[in-house]
Amino acid sequence: MVKLNKIYTKTGDDGSTGLATGERRAKSDLRIKAYGTVDETNAAVGLARLHTDGPLDEILARVQNDLFDLGADLSTPAPADGTPLPFEALRVTDAQVSRLETEIDRLNADLTALDSFILPGGSPAAAHLHLARTVCRRAERLVVALGTTGEVVGAPAKTYLNRLSDLLFVAARHANNGGRGDILWVPGANRD
Repeated sequence: MVKLNKIYTKTGDDGSTGLATGERRAKSDLRIKAYGTVDETNAAVGLARLHTDGPLDEILARVQNDLFDLGADLSTPAPADGTPLPFEALRVTDAQVSRLETEIDRLNADLTALDSFILPGGSPAAAHLHLARTVCRRAERLVVALGTTGEVVGAPAKTYLNRLSDLLFVAARHANNGGRGDILWVPGANRD
């Protein structure tokens, strides 16, 4: 259980922050950037939810909770030598990824077919969902980069972000009247 009594601790005044393991890292550390960008994704999804309701809002509420799970996962690095942690770390699971795939399929089933790339925009919900998608893609790039540094990153964590960006794309189309309100890209439209 998380209990926050004091919001400022002054322990980060030196430019460092604490991981769930107690280890201190620079706030510019790639791991911190990765889970910080997951937090940004969560905030962008929260903004989108101001314009959603019903089943789409329920999906996004679950996503926000999952993103906190993902932040906890990323803030708890597994030892590179494989030794177990002295506590059970919260990790994103394949079941969370599978749920996203099910929700993508459900939302995508009623969308109009795409014959062009689409521009971010349309309804307020769709515009915010497209923004959340791009922030999610940035988080994914940072998590993938983290995994190339010798840091341990679980496969479900990486896959979750990849599927989430797909879900946010499909959700944006859903919020654009099932795709009928999408703004299509017209290649070279303004070159004359």
